[in-house]
Amino acid sequence: MTLGQPVFDHSIPQKIRHIYLHFDKRILPQLPDVYGDDVQFRDPVNAVNGLVQLNEYFARTMENLLDCRFEFHHSLEMPDRGEAVLLWTMHYRHKKLAGGKPLELTGNSHLIYTDKVHYHRDYYDAGAMVYEHLPLIGSVIRGLKKRLGDK
Repeated sequence: MTLGQPVFDHSIPQKIRHIYLHFDKRILPQLPDVYGDDVQFRDPVNAVNGLVQLNEYFARTMENLLDCRFEFHHSLEMPDRGEAVLLWTMHYRHKKLAGGKPLELTGNSHLIYTDKVHYHRDYYDAGAMVYEHLPLIGSVIRGLKKRLGDK
């Protein structure tokens, strides 16, 4: 190893998978073990900078969740570059969506890390996550998707 080269923690993708198996308030104390203070987190509905803001965002997100867990299907890991893409299905129940019935959402997470995650971006269909399950808007969105041939 040359001086100045980053050292990558090859276990980071596995640590992320472990934390997200059950997405609830019990994971909040574990975030500093995996995410750097400078983490940039992005998803289709929000962008936060820093571990404190990530913790606050997750805590707010969890307030209306009745249950949430991630099932990881596949990953593309480049440990010598400190980069990974994790493909997942989120299984969740939300107080204000679909009467609290079980819902699913597929997506993926792009991670960039050294000793901790510094960049985490989630990609998923926000409409499928939220809007399709709202009483009035949901039927309009589902109708549009059918007309456009997407389901």
